[in-house]
Amino acid sequence: MLRLSGKPVYQGIALGPALVLKNNAQQVKRTKISDVHREIMRFNQAAVESKRQLRDLYEKAMKEAGEAGAAIFEIHRMLLEDETYLEAVYSIIRTELANAEYAAAAAGDKLSEMFAAMDDDYMKARASDVKDISDRLIRNLTGGEEGDFTVTEPTVIVADDLTPSQIMRMDREKILALVTVHGSVNSHTAILARMMNIPALIGVFMNPEEIHSGMEVIVDGFRGEVIFEPSEEMRADAEKRMKEEREKRVLLQTLKGRETVTLDGRSVHICANIGSVDDVGLVLENDADGIGLFRSEFLYLGKTNYPTEEEQFQAYRQAVRRMAGKRVIIRTLDVGADKQAEYFHLEKEENPAMGYRAIRICLKEPEIFKTQLRALLRAAVFGNLAVMYPMITSVEEVEKIYAIGAEVKAELEAEGIPCRMPQQGIMIETPAAVMISDELAEMVDFFSIGTNDLTQYTLAVDRQNEKLDEFYHPRHKAIFKMIRMVVEHGHKAGIWVGICGELGADPELTETFVRMGVDELSVAPSMVLKLRKIVREMRVVEEGEDSGSSQPVSRNFGQKYPAS
Repeated sequence: MLRLSGKPVYQGIALGPALVLKNNAQQVKRTKISDVHREIMRFNQAAVESKRQLRDLYEKAMKEAGEAGAAIFEIHRMLLEDETYLEAVYSIIRTELANAEYAAAAAGDKLSEMFAAMDDDYMKARASDVKDISDRLIRNLTGGEEGDFTVTEPTVIVADDLTPSQIMRMDREKILALVTVHGSVNSHTAILARMMNIPALIGVFMNPEEIHSGMEVIVDGFRGEVIFEPSEEMRADAEKRMKEEREKRVLLQTLKGRETVTLDGRSVHICANIGSVDDVGLVLENDADGIGLFRSEFLYLGKTNYPTEEEQFQAYRQAVRRMAGKRVIIRTLDVGADKQAEYFHLEKEENPAMGYRAIRICLKEPEIFKTQLRALLRAAVFGNLAVMYPMITSVEEVEKIYAIGAEVKAELEAEGIPCRMPQQGIMIETPAAVMISDELAEMVDFFSIGTNDLTQYTLAVDRQNEKLDEFYHPRHKAIFKMIRMVVEHGHKAGIWVGICGELGADPELTETFVRMGVDELSVAPSMVLKLRKIVREMRVVEEGEDSGSSQPVSRNFGQKYPAS
C-alpha cells in the first residue's frame, strides 16, 4: 500500500485501476531562416489548423461539460488571435530570422512566465493555457503527434500534468478520477474536472518508479489523498462512500433554481468570482445569484497597450447581458504589485503589495481610469451592473472617485451617449478601511470584504512567502473581529456587506458568516450549490435565543440590495 497526499480540485471519491500517462516534452530547435514571409505563412497555416482542432474540442466539450467547459477552448482560440501574442511571434521571426517553431515557443514561454509570476491565483493559472496553445502550434508546425490518450476501460488517470485538450480527447465515461503532480485549482483542467464531476487531486508528489498502470487506486478528494494498492477494508469503505456521494450529487442538483434562505427565513446571496467574460458560463451552470467579483484586469494584462473604451464596453456589456438581470459587480483596474503590464511603465518597488497599485494608479493617472469608467457607465444601460473600487484607505479617495465619475457621466451625456451611474461599492481589504468603515458606509452602496489582502495586511505577513506559511492565519480572531465590525457599520448605514475573498468559500465558516449578518458570499462557481445547501439547512438563531440579536439591522436593505 502507498498513501500520498495532494490538493483536492473536486471533492469526490473514486476506485479503479491506474493508467499512468507519460508526457513527451517537445524539443524545439532554433534554425536560421532566409525567407521571412514563408515562415510567417507557415505559422499562420499552423494557427488555422489549431483553430480547427479547437473547434472540434469545443463541440465535444459542449456535449460532455456544457457551455462553461466548452468556453475553455473558445479562450484558447482567442489567444491564437491575440495581437500581442501574434506580434511577439512575428517579431521574433523578422528580427531574429528564427524558424516559426522557435518563435511560437519563445513567445509562448515569455507570456506563460508573465502569468506564472502573478500573485492572483486565477491569472497565474492562465500560464498553463498559454503553454497548451504553444504546444499545439508547435505540433502543427512539425507534424508531431499529440500522443495516445485512448482510455479503453474505467480508469484513474495518473500523470505529471494534464491539459484541457488532453482530457477532452479521452472518453469521459472511462475517466474515474485524475491525479497529477503539477497543476492549479484555478487551471482550466481543474475547471473541466469540476464541470464533469471528476474527482481530482493535484500536487501529488509521486516517485515514477513506484507507480505503474494497472495498480488499484482510491482517489479521495475529501481527504486529499490517493491510495495505491489499498487494503480490502479501505476498498470496502471507499465503495460505501462512493454510493453515498452519488446520492448526495443527485440531491445537490435539486437546489438549482432554489432560493438561498435559512430555515428561519434569512436570505443570503451566493454569488461567483470570475476572471473574464468567458467564465460567465460557469456562473450560469452553477446557478449563482450573480457575479460578486469580476476581475477587469484580464483586459489589461498580456497586451502591448491599454485596452480601448470600446473593447472594455463590449466585454462588460456582454457579461451583463448574459447574466440576464442578475447583478454583475465589476472591480475596477487592479494592476501593480504582482500584476505587471509593461506599457504601464511601473517602477520596481521594494514592497509592491503596499505600493503603487489598484485605485492608487487610477487616481494618479485619471485618464486611464476615465476610459474604464466611460465603458462601465455605458455598459450599465444594458443590465444590472455595479462597480467596485479596490484598495480604499480613506474617505478622500472615495470623494475623488466620485468626482471623476461625475465628470465622466457629464461628458457622456454631453456627447449624447446613453449611460447610467451604477451602484458603487468598495472593497474592504485594508485595516484602515475597517477602522473608518462607519464613515465609508455613509458614502457607498455596498461593502465587499477582500479577506486575502485584509489578512495579509492585518497580520503583516506576505502570503506569497512560503517561509511565512506558519504565521499566515486566515482564521485569526482579529480577522473575524474586523469582519463583524464592518458588517455592523454597513448595516447601521443601510447597506449590504459581502465577502469575496477565499475565506468566504470555506464551508466550515458559512454558518459563522451568516450569523454575523454577512449578506453575500462570492466564491468560485463550483462552490455555489454547496454553500446554498449549508445555508438552507441552518438557522441564524438557535432555538431559545433572542431572534433580534443576530439579524441584520440594515435600514434600507431591500432597496440597496434588490432581489435577483
